[in-house]
Amino acid sequence: MTSTTMSAAFEPAHRERLMCLAREASYDAGTRLFEEGRCADRFWIVRTGTIDLDIRVPGRRPAVVESLGHGELVGWSWHFPPYLWHLGAEAVTPVRTWEFDAEAVRTSCAADPAFGRAVAVWVGRVVTQRLHATRVRLLDLYAPHGSGDLW
Repeated sequence: MTSTTMSAAFEPAHRERLMCLAREASYDAGTRLFEEGRCADRFWIVRTGTIDLDIRVPGRRPAVVESLGHGELVGWSWHFPPYLWHLGAEAVTPVRTWEFDAEAVRTSCAADPAFGRAVAVWVGRVVTQRLHATRVRLLDLYAPHGSGDLW
């Protein structure tokens, strides 16, 4: 389990507060959850199944940059203005999730600064991890072989 999963990121009281805002949602394999550049008004935590994150590449099919599974956050763009998706997401298998309304979570964060900080730290960790994964994947796909290390 990584520090980006909800169970690792939150103390029990904050996890409970977040889960009070959740609703169950299910998606069939092949369903697009969101598209890069569109309004980011919700996010999900995967309960079962796999969701691929992808990025548009001009003249090519979208490149899958990461696959997400149990306990992982799907979507972080809802947390930062202008609230537009930075990636796309598609269910690879049938998926069950906890779905959250972004505005409701942001309102709860504003009402309780400790909870808001916990959410911000969690989302920040996810963004950092996703940025690294995206960079590695794009180098795998498009950099000349043997072009060097990331660091």
